[in-house]
Amino acid sequence: MATVFDVATYILKKHGPMAAMKLQKLVYYSQAWSLVWDEKPLFSNQIQAWANGPVVRDLYEAHRGQFEISVLGKGKAASLKKAECDTVNAVLKFYGNKQGQWLSDLTHREDPWRNARTGLGPGDYGDREISHAAMAEYYGSL
Repeated sequence: MATVFDVATYILKKHGPMAAMKLQKLVYYSQAWSLVWDEKPLFSNQIQAWANGPVVRDLYEAHRGQFEISVLGKGKAASLKKAECDTVNAVLKFYGNKQGQWLSDLTHREDPWRNARTGLGPGDYGDREISHAAMAEYYGSL
């Protein structure tokens, strides 16, 4: 199985430098759509429902303090199998031209993030997991 760093490195290789927020959301949507299309997770790292949308803490720790990311220094794009690349490429085709804030706003309107944030205010700290089941159920219904 690929790691979140492999997926993020692949995204950066295909798309080029981008804001950290955008990278986090593209990784999230890659995981969500892999759960629907491929019926399996793309990576095992947990996704959490932070105030600005879904975030993989492990990835955040790797790019902490950087606004724009061009290289992670971790992960190998070549680790992704063809079907995984196809999934990420489809995500990039649909979401890749969107700004990070637009993607964050979109996640705020979707059930997986909203339900994981139940009881928290808009700016409250939260590290609740967005489960694979929640993502598969919601995105599978679209």
